[in-house]
Amino acid sequence: MLSRSIRGAAAVTLAASLAISAAACSKPGSAAGQGGGDSAVVGIAYEPETLSPLLGYGKDGNSKIFDGLLTFDEDMKLQPALAAELPEVADDGRTYTYTLRQGVKFSDGKPFTAKDVVFTYRTILDKKTNNASKTELDAVEDVRAEGDHKVVFTLKYPYAPFAERTVLPIAPEHVAGKQDVNSGSFTTKPVGTGPYILTGWSKGEKLSFKANPGYWGGEPKVKKFTMAIIKDDDVRATRLRTGDLDGAILPPNLAKTFKDDDGRTTYAARSFDYRTVTLPTHNKVAGDTDVRRALDVAVDRRAMVDKILEGAGKPAYGPVPTDSPWFAKGTERTHDLARAKKILDEAGWKPGADGIRVKDGVRARFPLWYLSGDKLRQDHALAYASDAKKAGIDIKTQAGTWEVIMPRMKHDAVLAGGGAPGDPDFDQYTLLQSSLAGDAFNNMAWYDNPAVDKALKKGRESGGTADRRAAYDTVQRELVKNPGYTFLTHIDHLYVVDDKWSGLTTQTEPHDHGLASGPWWNVEDWTPKK
Repeated sequence: MLSRSIRGAAAVTLAASLAISAAACSKPGSAAGQGGGDSAVVGIAYEPETLSPLLGYGKDGNSKIFDGLLTFDEDMKLQPALAAELPEVADDGRTYTYTLRQGVKFSDGKPFTAKDVVFTYRTILDKKTNNASKTELDAVEDVRAEGDHKVVFTLKYPYAPFAERTVLPIAPEHVAGKQDVNSGSFTTKPVGTGPYILTGWSKGEKLSFKANPGYWGGEPKVKKFTMAIIKDDDVRATRLRTGDLDGAILPPNLAKTFKDDDGRTTYAARSFDYRTVTLPTHNKVAGDTDVRRALDVAVDRRAMVDKILEGAGKPAYGPVPTDSPWFAKGTERTHDLARAKKILDEAGWKPGADGIRVKDGVRARFPLWYLSGDKLRQDHALAYASDAKKAGIDIKTQAGTWEVIMPRMKHDAVLAGGGAPGDPDFDQYTLLQSSLAGDAFNNMAWYDNPAVDKALKKGRESGGTADRRAAYDTVQRELVKNPGYTFLTHIDHLYVVDDKWSGLTTQTEPHDHGLASGPWWNVEDWTPKK
């Protein structure tokens, strides 16, 4: 078997995490921990809406089913995957040439060639394709094949992090190209080149995989792999404790209950994952700049880290973590309730008889939704509402599924999550670009700031590091002046896994987690202990 640095990482993440359904697998005793050392069952919180990379699945890295041209290793460094080597870059960063690995086959036995790469990228960019992440490939002007084993990308501008975008999975033209890209069977019955083959998807219950015997990197030793979809944190912890699961992602308060368990290990993964409150522009209260500024200093981020995360994270002042080299120093916002009250007083938001502020007949009140069963989001929402109430702003917290929440996002606040490792363009553009408002989970707050739009464009299209750093510095400072979101915390991801295998590690993780990251990001490298 080839080394991980050549074979690359399996499964960094999903695209946007959408539909979430039932909380348990169909037969509790049949799913986990009972298949011997060559099988594993893990509990995850989120379910994908699709398994097609053409619609966004696996866009930030490899999936269990597919491979990208490149992949990330344990240290988040790019390594060849379906490409035989890292790309050749020419024309001042506008041309990327990839030489492909030969002898690779899809799981149906058909050969992988350059035409599959061209098909994948062109299909994603097609206006008819319902891929909410296609703006991430905005720099691509053309992609063409030169023979069966070479692909050339031509860019409109020198997009600095383009190579990192080529970790997205490659779909087979001979399968996906013969059906409707948005509704065909490929969305639920994919065929890829990855280390695992999907054997079943019971919606709301589990995804089942078997090792791909023809995988170019060598057949995995974990022959069967199951992901149990359990949205409720407490249920996930209970099923892990009873032996129904071999591993699970858990919030800090539940992960700590396993710390003294013999035979289990807790893994902490650093992440770019933040929790934030959307402040929709179309809401008369949440969209008011002074209310936004007041909430930004009324919130006690440090208390959230200490009490909710139990230290497993850090305060967030924007999408960029404070320990990132792209973080704009001086944009930290200190908890200052007196200042929050002063901002509201000077803006004409005066306390009423019940302490809730009023301006021009409008009460300072709005709803805040959080995802049902997600204890971290619930705790963040309750703490945020409590801090806001002290400043005279009444926030009503409500739980719901995404089906309930999404239609309300234009006017109601949401306790949301996001974050992507790597380049600052990856998260900030889709989060803040005004033209993306209302596009699924992009710009959930309908944020509209011309200075930010201009800086995002400059950051994306400037090749030089200094120019890009100045652009993203501008974005972060504009968020201090008019914060369309209240960023709360960056959280560490905690996983508890049985000590049945060797080779477990973690990566720096994005927001979307648990499905294809965590210690099982490289499950195809695991070796059962004797």
